[in-house]
Amino acid sequence: MKKTTALLLIIFSITVKAQFRESIFSKNPVIHLETWQKQTVYFGFFLGLNSYDFKFNYKTVSDAIQVQKTTGFNVGLVSDLRLQEYINLRFEPGLYYTKRILNYPESYFTTTPRASDKLREVNSTYIHLPLLLKFSALRTGNIRPYLLGGLSTTLNLSSNSKSKDDNLEQRFRVKAWSPNYELGLGIDVFSEYFIFSPSIRGVFGLKDELIRDNDPNSPWTSNIESMKTRGLFINFTFH
Repeated sequence: MKKTTALLLIIFSITVKAQFRESIFSKNPVIHLETWQKQTVYFGFFLGLNSYDFKFNYKTVSDAIQVQKTTGFNVGLVSDLRLQEYINLRFEPGLYYTKRILNYPESYFTTTPRASDKLREVNSTYIHLPLLLKFSALRTGNIRPYLLGGLSTTLNLSSNSKSKDDNLEQRFRVKAWSPNYELGLGIDVFSEYFIFSPSIRGVFGLKDELIRDNDPNSPWTSNIESMKTRGLFINFTFH
């Protein structure tokens, strides 16, 4: 993953630098793929990175659960429908891998907890299904910035939602499906043969995802009013 990330960043840096210099400093830049985005429908794929978090709301004031984030990997497809010259409808189904580690304060437990009791690993494999509107700015040479926004739904293949075991058996459970809204921005860079489109996007869960433990006084779930996903995506799209 590190090698893939480094390669993507090198491609991005070289391509953007060259196209930016040509578009801004050249009086008559060579326009690449001039009619490409006038197509009604076109397709592509993306690779990227993610960083997922949880936003907790509590029933009573208490020490916060600390979330240790990791860097995950994204891969998926892009289908783009042109609605108007500056507005496109996009569907970007993808597979997202991530892991979060929850650190519980000792104050949540009535007796001195073991180290294993204070930690919960939440491994997630998501099928992410966003439907987005892309609002593009006026193209300058071979550069065209844009904004993204829309709704998505996510299927967590690692949710353990059907398990009867809970945190007493070291099993942290979350719901399988969760709805979200998303906001982001990016830039289309037109090269001679393809469009390279890096973007950054935030995803915000709309509903509580936590499945409570069987014990209503469980130290792991009893004081949590809601637990919602927060995430940051950096995607590199190729058309």
